[in-house]
Amino acid sequence: MDKQRAIALGTFDGLHRGHWQVLNGAKQGDYTPSALLFSEHPASVLANAAPPALCTAEKRETLLRAAGIAPVYIDFREIMALSPRAFFEEILMKRFSAGLVCCGENYTFGKGKSGNPAVLKDLCDEYGVRLCVAKTMEVNGAPVSSTRIRRALECGCVETANKMLGRPFSYAFPVAEGDKRGRKLHFPTANQFFPDGFVQPKYGVYASFVELGGKRYPAVTNFGARPTIGTNSVRSETCILGFSGDLYGQSPEIQWLSYLRPEQKFPTLSDLQAAIAKDAARAEEIFKNTIANGA
Repeated sequence: MDKQRAIALGTFDGLHRGHWQVLNGAKQGDYTPSALLFSEHPASVLANAAPPALCTAEKRETLLRAAGIAPVYIDFREIMALSPRAFFEEILMKRFSAGLVCCGENYTFGKGKSGNPAVLKDLCDEYGVRLCVAKTMEVNGAPVSSTRIRRALECGCVETANKMLGRPFSYAFPVAEGDKRGRKLHFPTANQFFPDGFVQPKYGVYASFVELGGKRYPAVTNFGARPTIGTNSVRSETCILGFSGDLYGQSPEIQWLSYLRPEQKFPTLSDLQAAIAKDAARAEEIFKNTIANGA
C-alpha cells in the first residue's frame, strides 16, 4: 500500500457519538481514513463474555464505509500480549502503514493496558507520525459510553440512548412468519427475533419508524413476550402504519424513537386492539414531530 493510513483506535462496539469523535479525526490530511476493529470483542477473549451488542458487525461496517472510513481487522489474541511499543511498531507501522493515529483521551493499549495517549504521543513523535487525541463526548453531564447506552435501553430511555448514539437505536433482522394474529386485529405486524448477544431493551411498546422503498413510515413496535397472547419467545413485533406488503424473508430496519408504555396483559383481544390503536396514534404523532419530512 503506497498511501499511508490514518488509523482510528478504539473498540467501536456501538459507533456512538464518542466513537465518532475519534473516527472523524482520521479524516484529516492526505491519508486513507481507517478504523482498526477487532474481529471479536476483547471481552470475549479476556472474560469469555462480550457485552450485548448495540449494532451488528454488518451495520457497523456499513456506517463506517458510508462515512468514508475503511474498516481493517485484527484478532485481539494477536496483540493482547504485545507491549505498547511492539503494538505500535509491528501493527500500526509495519502492517498498516500509519501516518496519523487517532484515539480518545482515555484510550489504553498494550499488555496490561500499560499504554495511554501520553505513551502513544512519545511513539508517534519518535516515528514522525501525527497524533490526534479526541476530547471525551458528554451527554447529560456524563461521558458517552456503550455501557450507558445499554443501560438507557434496558430502562426504556430511548431518547437518551439515541442522543448518545447520534442516531435512532435500530436493528434489521429477518422477518419471520408469526401466528398472523395481528392481521385479525387489523394491525398486521412484522416479527423479528434478536440473535443471541444482542442488547435486550426494556419490554414494552415503542414509537418507531421504518424506511421502505425510499419512503419513511411511522410504526409501533412491541418488544417482549406478548402477555395477552401468551408466548414464550421474546420478539420484536412492528406494525408499519400506512404500509401494505409482504416482508417475509426481508430485513427491514426498525428504528426506535420513544418508549410508550410497558407490556400489559389485557382481558380480551378487543381491549388489546383498542390499546394498539392508541399506541399507533401516539407513535404517528411522535413520528410527525421528529422524523417526517426529513426533520
